[in-house]
Amino acid sequence: MQATRIRKGNLIKVGNDLFRVLELHHLTPGNKRAHIQVRMRNIRTLALADHKFRAEEDVERASLDEREMQYLYKDGDSYYFMDTATYDQVHITAEALGDSKDYLVAEMLIRVEFYDVEPVGIELPPTVDLLVKETVPGIKGATASNQIKPATLETGLVVQVPPFVNEGDRVRVNTETGEYQSRV
Repeated sequence: MQATRIRKGNLIKVGNDLFRVLELHHLTPGNKRAHIQVRMRNIRTLALADHKFRAEEDVERASLDEREMQYLYKDGDSYYFMDTATYDQVHITAEALGDSKDYLVAEMLIRVEFYDVEPVGIELPPTVDLLVKETVPGIKGATASNQIKPATLETGLVVQVPPFVNEGDRVRVNTETGEYQSRV
């Protein structure tokens, strides 16, 4: 694919190494040619790398197999998943999962991405329902329309919620932006 079609979260192959795209900026400096500045992480060594691609340059996108798996548990720095068809278990490190780990709830069904036989990441659903573990009580009588307060969810993720959300409520969170969507 062309370098201009790279998106955040893509897995690309540079040389013999696989990289997950963390950030990218499309730059067009004055009368010079456009280029794409990419910050990426090597999925095997976990090293960060910055690379500049010319806009017309071709980039090899890694082809991934996806399998539906069930999230089982976290043990130290590893997250364990079970294949729902074969009952095989695999683990992925917290570093490889990145921010995705904040949306994992036990027994949740998700799609795990594999490159050959190596698990390299997960694909989350667009939204996840999580339990509010801790939040400050809402202020009675406060009618300002844009009041928000922080709430800590069961996975440790902190999101801004409206004042009517209390401890013990379930809230729907957007997995792409990490924002509160609604109370469930």
